[in-house]
Amino acid sequence: MAKLMGAGIAIAAVLASAAGLYRFSRVEPLVIIETTRLMPSAAASAAERKILYWKAPGGEPDFSAGPKKTSDGRDYKPVYEDEESDFQQPKPPVASSSGKVKFYRNPMGLPDTSPTPKKDSMGMDYIPVLEGDGEDGNTIKLSPAKIQRAGVETTVVRRMPSTRTIKVPGVVQFDERRISVIAPRFDGFVERMEPITTGQHIKKGDPLVTVFGQELLSQGSRLIVEQGAGYKSDEKFDLRTFKGESGSAIGAARRLRNMGVPDEFIEQIKRERRVPDTLTVRAPMDGVVLERNIVEGQAFKAGDVAFKIADHSMVWVNADVPEGDLTAIRIGQKVSVTTRAHPGRTFTGEVALVIPHLMKETRTARVRIELANPDLALLPDMYTDVEIATGGGDAVLVVPSSAVIDSGNLQIVLLNSGEGRYEPREVRAGRSGDGMVEVMSGIAEGDKVVVNGLFLIDSESNLQSALKGLTGLPSKEAAR
Repeated sequence: MAKLMGAGIAIAAVLASAAGLYRFSRVEPLVIIETTRLMPSAAASAAERKILYWKAPGGEPDFSAGPKKTSDGRDYKPVYEDEESDFQQPKPPVASSSGKVKFYRNPMGLPDTSPTPKKDSMGMDYIPVLEGDGEDGNTIKLSPAKIQRAGVETTVVRRMPSTRTIKVPGVVQFDERRISVIAPRFDGFVERMEPITTGQHIKKGDPLVTVFGQELLSQGSRLIVEQGAGYKSDEKFDLRTFKGESGSAIGAARRLRNMGVPDEFIEQIKRERRVPDTLTVRAPMDGVVLERNIVEGQAFKAGDVAFKIADHSMVWVNADVPEGDLTAIRIGQKVSVTTRAHPGRTFTGEVALVIPHLMKETRTARVRIELANPDLALLPDMYTDVEIATGGGDAVLVVPSSAVIDSGNLQIVLLNSGEGRYEPREVRAGRSGDGMVEVMSGIAEGDKVVVNGLFLIDSESNLQSALKGLTGLPSKEAAR
């Protein structure tokens, strides 16, 4: 009986041990996982993380130096040092290996410095500047992450011919040399008018009006008499005595020519030996009729203007150029002209004359531009936009216009010194145009200047304070 009881106890112990092992095998992974989460090393590393500041939970641009709640009770989120690379403080340098500490600068990029270690209002340590860093209180230092976020772009200062396009308004006008007036040189009457009206385009030789003149008949008849008497109407005459080689007076043919009668009319008289009753006046040139001052049946006197015709195949554009741009204008410079009447079309011409008078009301001078107008697309008094290409010649130092901060009496560029350092540099700007500015002093060819992100750098590092400090520093032009 005792043996049976011993065997039962042994079996129970084995079963209990197996049950305990089974239970331990199921719970053990949970215990191990929980222990892993609470490892002392991990807890210690979290405790060592330094909180820089607290920010609004919704991403609003609101920050705090300590814990804070929003108006609706939400906690501000902490921002750790390892999450914001811009605020990571460098380890104190070792003087024996890195050189002597010159001063300590503001960690936020402000221009204030300190000769001894110091903290700012947020508790951040001032950054030491070593003698070998090549950095002074006027240099702006940005981290790579901030440069990337700000979209900072730089370009190399180079030499190139300075060109500038002057853009001014203009007005189309007639070419004064291509205007013709038809005025009879004798008294007479209008027998018949051709269907010509003001504004109509006519061609050279087109009949305009048929007229009668008593003096025409008189001189025509005299021409027939002289021809019958063997008088040579083309012999040479002495203008002092009005006598010809044969001693006779000036012939009728010469008088007819002086009255504006064409040679065809004179030859017709000689050939037919009769004088036509009327004379047909024809257009002397291609053009547009500007004026028609006579009607059928009207009497006219010698010198009365019957027609005024203008040739539109060549026109002028009078552009008003500001007095500050006059020195860049030269005769023969190429000009591009556009109009609202012909969008997308560009007319090309050149500067023909700079009128040497200044209009005191507008402080502009008039520049005359000649343009070909074969299809009569440009009409008188049409408004135009004029672009005059100026400049060229010797190459000069130029930078993009976006690289220059101009305060009126001071021009500044940001010089890229490398390794995230940017130095405000005073320059002297010259002519500008086409997106480029001539730099006369302050920088050298090959320097790198910031062309994009200037005002973002300004907002990040208080550039205006740095520029105020620049005015008290000696000029660095001598170094260049």
